[in-house]
Amino acid sequence: MAIISHLDEVLRQRGITSRQLCQQIGITEANLSILRSGKAKGIRFGTINRICYYLQCDVGDILKFDGNLNEEDCNE
Repeated sequence: MAIISHLDEVLRQRGITSRQLCQQIGITEANLSILRSGKAKGIRFGTINRICYYLQCDVGDILKFDGNLNEEDCNE
């Protein structure tokens, strides 16, 4: 995947568990796990907004572009 999730690092820096984040932003632990693992195919802007608001971070703190084009994603 060309987009890398750094959510685990931000959670660690903030001393917040994924369970706490799920409770604050209103998503399931299973969905957050998919995002944290980098296996998510998409994420709603509203979810990103709630994550950034609760963690007091920027989108670029949790999601990074690795500089590569993921050809799989271009065919969808």
